[in-house]
Amino acid sequence: MMLPKFEVLQEMHEGYAVAVIRGKNKQDAVEISKAAFKGGIRSLEVTFSTPGAEDAIAELSALGEKGMIVGAGTVLDEETARIAIMKGARYIVSPHLDAKIAVMCNRYCVPYLPGCGSVTEIMEALTLGVDVVKLFPGSLMGPGFIKDVKGPIPHVALMPSGGVSVDNVDKWINNGAFAVGIGSALTKGVVNGDYSSVEQVARQFMDKIASVKA
Repeated sequence: MMLPKFEVLQEMHEGYAVAVIRGKNKQDAVEISKAAFKGGIRSLEVTFSTPGAEDAIAELSALGEKGMIVGAGTVLDEETARIAIMKGARYIVSPHLDAKIAVMCNRYCVPYLPGCGSVTEIMEALTLGVDVVKLFPGSLMGPGFIKDVKGPIPHVALMPSGGVSVDNVDKWINNGAFAVGIGSALTKGVVNGDYSSVEQVARQFMDKIASVKA
């Protein structure tokens, strides 16, 4: 039997796209998530910058949708990580590296993806038992950074977040990204509670990813 932690990471890697969801409120986050999932994105990272994020995580987890992987983002401390895990989050993402969050996630066998912006931070994350490092902000480093890091540290798994678009996702893939975090690009077209554009953008990303991988 596969350990739950590695099962989640395997699914994230296969699905490849991670929707980073910053909602105006709980319901907004749930609707964005559902639309992204309809568009083919299986991994949904509900950020704690969303008011009521933990309730959105609980509601999405309770749907029992096959293939949907609900996680928590913008987790700034171990208390928030614990709340998210208890509400059903299957992975935890933070904008920074925090040893206490790493310990909390390891305790519950939940993947922790900390935001790192330097090789020193990446090495520190690996030392703390992190399996996948979030490159943040991805827009600052660019796809070439992955290739550069994988030179001396070939075994590291890196997921950029920020700066990933339909136009450059091929570069991230070709440079060896483990997965990609997609944020504001998903919600740019949302108007007056119509979330159909989220589904369309999600599908564009998934089609592009599939064609590059093929």
